[in-house]
Amino acid sequence: MLDSRHQLIPENTKQMDFHERLGNTILEVFSQSDFHAVGIRDIAQKAGVSFATIYKHYGNKEHLVFAFVDIWMGRLTDRIIDHLQGMADLKEKLRKIFWLQLEYYERHSDFAKIIFMTLPMKTWMTDESFEQRRMFNLLMDVLRQGQEEDILNANVDTRILLDFILGFVQRSFIMWVQRGQKDSLAEQTDIMFEMVWRGIVTPESLKAVS
Repeated sequence: MLDSRHQLIPENTKQMDFHERLGNTILEVFSQSDFHAVGIRDIAQKAGVSFATIYKHYGNKEHLVFAFVDIWMGRLTDRIIDHLQGMADLKEKLRKIFWLQLEYYERHSDFAKIIFMTLPMKTWMTDESFEQRRMFNLLMDVLRQGQEEDILNANVDTRILLDFILGFVQRSFIMWVQRGQKDSLAEQTDIMFEMVWRGIVTPESLKAVS
């Protein structure tokens, strides 16, 4: 749930238009510009909305951007939850999570550029939106399941396993952009996931399938 700084204005037709224009502007501006080079007035002018209205509801540029990031990350979490329904096999669960992230970031590349390349990490880490508790708890539960079943390496802190997976995704996206986005990122899921899987699974589990 968003805190009071992140509350969106009520969604009647006019205000939904305000929200949509503001979101589209944030995607356009911050996926292409340095975070510190853009101010609220620039965003208001480009979106065609009132500076005073933005300031009233968000207070500053950081809270404005983080509020939308929180919403967009929430949509990814919702997709992951939906796709995991009924899945029992641990490896396939993790493969699906890996694919969903790559596919979402490829399809919403402007958003991914913002969270991976534009936002000042130190500033974002101080905001509640950075923690993404729903997604974090979901992924940690899946990883803990694997450790409890002696499939994933239990000698490694579960948080480090999560960092390893998410770090792989982030680096893959950044280099995909750097290399010109020529091939589908999501279509490389299987080969990349197998590399990740071998890094987190127990040696015994690897021997069992070799």
